[in-house]
Amino acid sequence: MPSSAFATLPLSPATLANLDALGYAEMTPIQAQSLPVMLKGMDLIAQAKTGSGKTAAFGIALLEPINPRYFGCQALVLCPTRELADQVAKELRRLARSADNIKILTLCGGVSICPQIGSLEHGAHVIVGTPGRVQEHLKKGSLKLDGLNKLILDEADRMLDMGFYDAIAEIIEQTPSKRQTLLFSATYPAAIKQLASTFMRDPQQVKVEALHDDTQIEQRFYEIDPEERMQAVIHVLASLRPETCVAFCFTKQQCQELVDALTAQGISAMALNGDLEQRDRDQVLAMFSNRSLSVLVATDVAARGLDIDALDMVINVELARDSEIHIHRVGRTGRAGKKGVAVSLVAPAEAHRARAIEERQQAPLNWQPLSELKVQPGGPLQPPMVTLCIGAGRKDKLRPGDILGALTGDAGIPGKQVGKIAIFDFQAFVAVERDGIANRGVGTHHQGVAQAFQVRCLGGV
Repeated sequence: MPSSAFATLPLSPATLANLDALGYAEMTPIQAQSLPVMLKGMDLIAQAKTGSGKTAAFGIALLEPINPRYFGCQALVLCPTRELADQVAKELRRLARSADNIKILTLCGGVSICPQIGSLEHGAHVIVGTPGRVQEHLKKGSLKLDGLNKLILDEADRMLDMGFYDAIAEIIEQTPSKRQTLLFSATYPAAIKQLASTFMRDPQQVKVEALHDDTQIEQRFYEIDPEERMQAVIHVLASLRPETCVAFCFTKQQCQELVDALTAQGISAMALNGDLEQRDRDQVLAMFSNRSLSVLVATDVAARGLDIDALDMVINVELARDSEIHIHRVGRTGRAGKKGVAVSLVAPAEAHRARAIEERQQAPLNWQPLSELKVQPGGPLQPPMVTLCIGAGRKDKLRPGDILGALTGDAGIPGKQVGKIAIFDFQAFVAVERDGIANRGVGTHHQGVAQAFQVRCLGGV
């Protein structure tokens, strides 16, 4: 059995010390399989699900050979969504803490291109971006890839699902032919094979099986009447009462219908879909990740890139049409050593999808009667936190300490009641315990906080 210690890899002492400080005790399976290949400079196709440690894997591989004295783009990471790009960039900055002055820049749509052009003029070692915006910068000439030696395609299957094949192909054509190409994907469809055969040199392949540990994730399957699907979701939530839950739907319309049904019952729920403006997407995701939203209703595409450590439950409002997508959905809960529950609602017409999942998992499905789920006491599902939205952000030089100082000082909220703070370019979100807000009446018109910032409270208290 090969060692899973990072010390067995040809990494610098500074990198190893930083990994130790970050709590990376030993390699995950995808890291152990992929890092030796990547550190040798070989092309790689890695099949692994979200939450497997793949970001740290390619992050270590791309940062190790970076020349800090050359301020040109040496590594480019392409991601399907801005949310995932932001998460990847954040992880890369953590991994780069031990290196000298490594500049990591995100280039994503949904925000003005002009500040990005200004940042590029000063150079960057690593670019993390979405295909559309990176392509735009290449066309404008604000981004040059002459010095690129590593190209990473993260969640490549989703990028292709979203119609980015031509954009990716155009970007790759402007990179040096001697680059190293690393492709990470949860699934391996025909389009990925085509991409690999066109743009990669003798790629090595590694795969980490995406089946889940039954001790970590409890899967439950309930047969339902298709006409009672929405009511079944409400019944599941009222019975199991998760603190955080993602409900997967097929269409934006189905998402909205479910949100309307949940809201009508007093349950805290919001939809995540492709029609939302970027500011609104930021708001929904910030509220969910800081525990101010109980149920996030999303399509598979919209939910891609979500990285929630403590997700109590996943509900498949309708079974995924592909058993591999089902595995991917389910794998969003039960992470970081915590237990999770995955509930699947199955109409009779979806029985063939259930059989496909059973065949893939090579184990009988855990079918249970919905009638045995008993509604638990307590009011409608409400989250433990509320979010304060602040009308200022990174561009206004706003820092977490400023927000914390205003809340604990002027507003008189104890520091232990203040949760996660997320700062974006033009707005910021801070979670505060629901009871703390309710007791102090902090909101738009609260004198202390409102004097410092333009504040509104998201979610009723």
